[in-house]
Amino acid sequence: MDPSAHLDDLAAFVTASPSSYHAAEEIARRLTEAGCQRLDERDDWAGAVVPGARLIVVRDGAVVALALPEDATSATPFRILGAHTDSPGFALKPEPSVPGAAWQQLGVEIYGGPILASWFDRELELAGRVVDRDGVVHLVRTGPVARIPHLAIHLDRDTNSGFTPDRQRDTAPIVGVAGDPADLLAALAGAAGLAAADIAGMDVLTVDSQPPRRFGLDGTLFASGRLDNLSSAHAGVVALEAARPAGVIAVLAAFDHEEIGSESRSGAAGPLLADVLERVSVALGGDRTAMHRSFADSWCLSADAGHAVHPNRGDRHDPVVRPVAGGGPLLKINANQRYTTDAVGTALWTRVCAVADVPWQPFVSNNAVPCGSTIGPITATRLGIRTLDVGTPLLSMHSARELCHVDDPGRLAAAAQTFLSGADRVA
Repeated sequence: MDPSAHLDDLAAFVTASPSSYHAAEEIARRLTEAGCQRLDERDDWAGAVVPGARLIVVRDGAVVALALPEDATSATPFRILGAHTDSPGFALKPEPSVPGAAWQQLGVEIYGGPILASWFDRELELAGRVVDRDGVVHLVRTGPVARIPHLAIHLDRDTNSGFTPDRQRDTAPIVGVAGDPADLLAALAGAAGLAAADIAGMDVLTVDSQPPRRFGLDGTLFASGRLDNLSSAHAGVVALEAARPAGVIAVLAAFDHEEIGSESRSGAAGPLLADVLERVSVALGGDRTAMHRSFADSWCLSADAGHAVHPNRGDRHDPVVRPVAGGGPLLKINANQRYTTDAVGTALWTRVCAVADVPWQPFVSNNAVPCGSTIGPITATRLGIRTLDVGTPLLSMHSARELCHVDDPGRLAAAAQTFLSGADRVA
C-alpha cells in the first residue's frame, strides 16, 4: 500500500474507531473480510484451529487474531504484534447528567492521562457501548454534542501564565442550556435503537469529533485523534491482512486499557493472550510443555506511539538521540526496562527493517525526563516471550489531537508485515 493510500486507510480506521469497543469491532470486521473466522471463547476450537487457518477472537475492547502457516504445529513459534485500542479522554460517570442553573452538563471521570488543556473548546462526541437489560451490547456514538468551555481571559487574567484546570470543577462538558428537552440517556438509547429505560449499563467516553486530515505546506503532516495507539493497531491490521507467514504463527494482539495500566480481563496484564495461545497450541496437538517450547523461539513486537523531537522544547529530549518526524518508526530503548528492547531485539529489528526496506530511528529518553511504558514489559513478564518496543514518532502525544509525518504510519505497517510473515528469519 503506497503512503497516500495507507494514510487514507488509517484515517478511515480512526474515524470508524471512536472507542476501544468500536476499534475491536472494526478490526474484527476487516479481518473477517480478509478471511479470518471469528471464534467464540465458549466453543471448542479443535475443528477451527488447523494449519492454514486465519482466526479472530474479540473480548470486549480487545482482539487477538492469528494467521497459521500451512505447516503449523504445536512447536511453531509465534510472531506477535501487540498494540492497544484505548486512548486518554473522559468517561461518563454512572449519573452522567449534572443539573445546573444555566447549563446542562455531563459528569465525567478522567480516563488515563490526557493533556487536559487540549480538550477545551472542542466539539466532542460520545462513543462506547451500552448494555440493555437483557445483557445485549450495543455500540453507540452520538456525533458532536458536548464541549468543555474555557473561562474567558477577561475572567481569568492569569490564564496564559499557567492554566491548571481543576480536574473536577473545570472538566464537566456542556451539552445544552437549562430547560432544553433533550436527555442524555435518551440520546444514547436512540443511538442504540433502544428506549432510555432499557439501558442497564454503559461504558461511554468523550471523543474529539474533528476528522483526521493531512496538512502542511507540502501536505507532509497528518493530524488526528487517537494516533496513540490506533496508528499501531491499524498497522497490525494491514500487516496481518497481507501477511503470509512462513515458519511462524502470525498474531495481532490489540489490548484495551493500556492507558490505565492494562490490569483488566481485556488488558495486556490479563489472561487474554495467554489463553488464546494456549488453546491454539493444544488444538494443534501440543501440551503446556510444547507451548513453552514454542514460546522460547517466539517474539512480540510491542507497537506503541513514541515521541519525535519537539520543535520548541528540544531540551526535553536526549541531546544526542534526536528522532524526527518522517525518519521512520522508532526503536524504543530504556535501560530500566520501561521499554523491553535489548541487543538481541535490536538485531531482529535491524533485519526486519532491512528486508522491508524501511528506515528506522532509535529513541531513548533524557535522563531527567522519565519515560512512559507500554504493553511490552507486561507481555514479556506475563509470557516470558522475547519482546521489543517500536512505534510511530508523534508530536502532542495524549493531546485530543496528535500529529505525525505522512510517511511513518505506512513504514511501521511494512515492517510489521515483514515481522509477522517471518520474512526476516535467519535460516
